[in-house]
Amino acid sequence: MNPADATWIDTESGVTTLARRLREVQSFCLDTEFHRERTYFPQLALIQINVEGAVFLVDPTAVDPVSVASLFQGDELVVLHAAQQDLDVLQLTCDVRLENIFDTQIAAGFIGYATPSLQSLVQRELGISLPKGDRLTDWLRRPLTTDQCAYAAADVVHLPALHESITRQLVDTGRVDWAKDACRELAARPSSLVDPSTAWLRVKDVRTLKPRARGVAQAVAEWREVRAQRLNVPVRHVLADLALLGIAQRAPKSVDELAQSRGVDGRHTKGSIAREILDAVERGRDLEVTYPRNDVEEFDRDLRPAATLISAWISEVAAREKIEVAMLGTRSDIIDFLRGNPDARLRHGWRAQLVGSDLGDLVSGVAGIAFDGAGGLRLFRG
Repeated sequence: MNPADATWIDTESGVTTLARRLREVQSFCLDTEFHRERTYFPQLALIQINVEGAVFLVDPTAVDPVSVASLFQGDELVVLHAAQQDLDVLQLTCDVRLENIFDTQIAAGFIGYATPSLQSLVQRELGISLPKGDRLTDWLRRPLTTDQCAYAAADVVHLPALHESITRQLVDTGRVDWAKDACRELAARPSSLVDPSTAWLRVKDVRTLKPRARGVAQAVAEWREVRAQRLNVPVRHVLADLALLGIAQRAPKSVDELAQSRGVDGRHTKGSIAREILDAVERGRDLEVTYPRNDVEEFDRDLRPAATLISAWISEVAAREKIEVAMLGTRSDIIDFLRGNPDARLRHGWRAQLVGSDLGDLVSGVAGIAFDGAGGLRLFRG
C-alpha cells in the first residue's frame, strides 16, 4: 500500500463508518501523533489506522472525543509499536483504555532485539527503509502537507507484515504466550498523569532541600500541578522549578518575602496567584515530609551481594536466550524477589520458567556462578 493513498477522515459520519468497519475484523494497526509542549494534557493531533491494508488518517481535532473513542470499543487485537505513549494519550484525551494489544517493540524483545525503533525493526525484519520525516513537524497544522500525511501513514503501513514476521518467530521459539503476557503488563500500567500530592518528587534537586523546606515544596508543587491541570498549561508556565525551590527554602510569609525568593518573577507577586502561593506555603509549614528512599537505598545490605549475583545471572540468561535483559528482570524485580514478595514478577510466568529455580538456588546457597572460560557464566550446584 502506498502511504500517499491513505484516506483522510474529519467528519463524524466518516468516523462512524470506520468504527463499524473495525468491528468486522479481528485486528487492526494503530499509531498516534500528539503534542504536549504548550499544554498540560497531550493534544491528540492525528490517528493512523491500518485495517486490512487500507490506511485511514483520522483528524481528532475535527470530531468529538466520544466519536474517537468509538473506534476502540471492540475487542479486536490492536497492533502498535512502542505503545506506552499512544495508550497514555488515548486514555487522557478520549478516556479510552486499550487492553488487547500487541506491541511490536515489546514482542521483538523476545526474538533478540533491544527496544528497537520502528524504522530499524522494519529495516531488519522486512528489508524496507521507512521515509525520514521532520521529527519536529507540527501535527496540529491544517491542512497537513502531502509529505506529512505520507510520513504518518508509513508508521502503520508495515505493521501487519511486522506483526506477522515477529509472531512467526515467536511461534517457532514457543514464546507467543510470553509476548502476550508482556503486552498485558504494558496495557495494565496506569497512565502517566501525575498525582499532585507527589508532584514535588519530580522536581530536580528537591532532594537537596532541608527537612523543614520539604513540606513547603510538597504543598507548592501540589498547588502548581493542580493549577496547571486546570489551565491546561505545562507546569513550568505556572512556576519554574527554580522558583519552587527558592520558595521552599525561604518559606515566605509576605508578598515582599515572596518577591525576594530566587526564581520568582513579577507575575507571581500580584493578585490571586501571590495569595495562592502564600497559602500553599502556609499549608506546607505544618507538613512533616520525608524524602522517600528508593528501593536500592532501603535494600538490606546483607542481600546486596545476592542481588549482584542474580543480576549477573539474569544478564547471562537474557543474552543466551536472546531476550532483552530489562524485560526479563529489572533491579526492582530483583529486589522484590529477594524480599520474598509473593507477587514478584520473577516468581511467576515465563520469567519463573526461565530463571525462577536458578534464583532460588542462588539465594539459598545451593548454587553458585562461575566463569565458563568462553566469556560467559555458568551455574553450578553442589
